[in-house]
Amino acid sequence: MTVTVDVTVDVVVIGGGQSGLAAGYHLRRLGLDFVVLDAQSGPGGAWQHTWDSLRLFSPAAYSSLPGRMMPPQEGATYPDARHVVAYLADYEQRYELPVHRPVRVAGVHRDGEFLRVETDRGAWRARAVVSATGTWGRPFLPAVPGREVFLGRQLHTVDYRGPRDFAGRRVIVVGGGNSGAQVAADLAYESDLTWVTLREPRFLPDDIDGRVLFDVATARRRALDEGRTDSGGVASLGDIVAVPPVREARDAGYLKASPMFDRLTPTGVAWSDGMTADADAIIWCTGFRPALSHLAPLGLRGPRGHIPTDGTRALAEPRLHLLGYGDWTGPASATLIGVGRPARDAAREIAALLRTAS
Repeated sequence: MTVTVDVTVDVVVIGGGQSGLAAGYHLRRLGLDFVVLDAQSGPGGAWQHTWDSLRLFSPAAYSSLPGRMMPPQEGATYPDARHVVAYLADYEQRYELPVHRPVRVAGVHRDGEFLRVETDRGAWRARAVVSATGTWGRPFLPAVPGREVFLGRQLHTVDYRGPRDFAGRRVIVVGGGNSGAQVAADLAYESDLTWVTLREPRFLPDDIDGRVLFDVATARRRALDEGRTDSGGVASLGDIVAVPPVREARDAGYLKASPMFDRLTPTGVAWSDGMTADADAIIWCTGFRPALSHLAPLGLRGPRGHIPTDGTRALAEPRLHLLGYGDWTGPASATLIGVGRPARDAAREIAALLRTAS
C-alpha cells in the first residue's frame, strides 16, 4: 500500500503485530481516524520469524486478541507460530484495519500540536501516537569475555530456525527462560547439547500455562495499584512453562543445566574452576530489549532504557502511548491475551485527549 507525504490523522500506530492490531481494533471501535505502520512485508508481526517448533504457552481460546477468538489448531492443544500468523492475518482483514506495509519509521518528532512520524514512505502527522514495535527487533547479547575470539558459529534466538542445521554438532544453548528451554528441547535429540543457565532452571508446575500466568500477572498489578503487598507475580512461580516438548525432553533427562560459564575460548567455553566445553555453535537465548530507537527524537528515555509511563501513557509526552513491551506497559501486555486490556485503555485515553484538544 503506497502513501502520500504529510498525511494528517488522529492516531498513528507504529507496528502491525499483535499489539498494533489490538490497538487498531479499539481505535476503530471509538471511531478515530488512524493508520498502522508496519515494517514487515506481510502480516503476523514477529511470529513470522520464529523457529519452526515454537508453541504458544496457552490453548488457542486463551491466546486471543479482543473481539475474535483464535480458532483451535487441528491436532495441537498449543498452536504453533504458523497458526498465529494465519490468525493475525485474518484478524487484520476481518476488521479492515488500515495497515500500511512495508513502512519503516525513522523517528517521531514534536511538530506543534502534532507528532510527526518520519518514515521511508513519507511523513504522517498525528495528534497521538501508539508505539507497538515490541522487542524482537532488538535482541540482547550479554558482554561475556571472549565472545569475539570464538571460532564457531554464534547466533541469537532470532536467528534459530530448527535442529536440522545442528544435527551431530556440539551446541551450547545459553538461557534459562522459555526460549532457552524450548530451543534446548528442540536440539536435545539430534545434537550434542550443553544447556547453560545463570541459575538453576525453575520449571513451572506442569498444569500451569498462559491462562494462569495472565491471571497471576493481572492480580499482581491490581495489588500494587491498591497498595497491597507485592506477591511477586509470575516470577514467584518459576521461569519456564512446561509446554509438551519441554516436558518430554525434561522427563527424558535431556534438560540438565550447567552453570553459566565465565568466558569463551576459540574452541568453546571455560569455567573458572578449569572446566571447559568445546562447541561448534553457541545459541544465545538471552532475551530482548524494547525496540524504541524511533522515539529517540522525543528525548524520553529513562532508567534501563525504559520510557517512564503511567499505564501506557508516556509521562513526559501525553500524546504518546507505549503498548506491548512487557509489564511496565500493562500486565502481560507482551502476550496475545494480555495486550487487549492495555490496548483498550490506551485507545480510551487517546479519545479523551483528542476530545479535550478539539
